[in-house]
Amino acid sequence: MLKSETPLLLLDNSNMNSVINQGQFKSTNLNFEEAKAILDMHGDDDVLKCFSNLEIEDIIFNYLGIARREYPYKRIRNMRPGQDAIVFKLYVTPSETQPIIQTVDGVEAKKIQNIYVYCQFISRIE
Repeated sequence: MLKSETPLLLLDNSNMNSVINQGQFKSTNLNFEEAKAILDMHGDDDVLKCFSNLEIEDIIFNYLGIARREYPYKRIRNMRPGQDAIVFKLYVTPSETQPIIQTVDGVEAKKIQNIYVYCQFISRIE
């Protein structure tokens, strides 16, 4: 059970637009240390994961240095006034080089894109 009426929401590119369709918002970019600190300030019972993309979870927990926690999943349609969210946004660019490598099981693989992630902090003001 959530301890707060306005838990911190974890969003990704695809569901961010659906939760900010009503109200006024403030958005700021976060570095990874700030995102980690905000998550560390909230207990497991005060955070909702609003995405089901396993790649985003791997990025959050494996690459950003955030300890793996099991946040409850909930589909959210609208943020409430006073509610905050961290958005993990993927930014994909084509690869300028396309090296071919051999995977551990001997299959050829070609690099076709670069994937970057950045974070934003969103607050619903009204």
